[in-house]
Amino acid sequence: MLRSPIKHCKECGSAVVYRLPDDGDTKERAICTQCATIHYENPLNVVGTVPHWGDKVLLCKRNIEPRWGKWTLPAGFMELGETTAEGAARETDEEAGAQFELQGLFSLLNVTRVGQVHLFYRAKLLSEHFAPGFETIEARLFAEDEIPWDEIAFRTVKETLERYFADRRSGLYGLHVVDIV
Repeated sequence: MLRSPIKHCKECGSAVVYRLPDDGDTKERAICTQCATIHYENPLNVVGTVPHWGDKVLLCKRNIEPRWGKWTLPAGFMELGETTAEGAARETDEEAGAQFELQGLFSLLNVTRVGQVHLFYRAKLLSEHFAPGFETIEARLFAEDEIPWDEIAFRTVKETLERYFADRRSGLYGLHVVDIV
């Protein structure tokens, strides 16, 4: 199991047990011992952008754990009631305070080990001025040869940046799907 197992029913508060549901499901689920509610545990979506200005990308230095002080693309957990694009735009505004035009979906990374799917959109910056929020120590533009590769917070960010710069060199941007195992 990837996360802490569910111990109590979200509907009535009673204890749950993990077993196969009676409906033909093939996976063990947390099932309430009193009201029989089935609780599904699903992956979390992380959404963000690759903000670019000329030959540079915008990175944010994290002011929160995990990986405090490391560099990342502006990204975070998608909220209920928003699309992946809306979430990516919100996170870019919150973390970088950047003015940008959202472009196409660039990378989709499956991180099954931690039950997450990361989605990054390209974002054309409209200004070199940033107003980072409380989750960011510093927001700064980097050319490819200036990126602090050893200080990148997450493998999904490193994989996305490597593909972004490869596509930039070729002049053709595709959609990259990566499974991180």
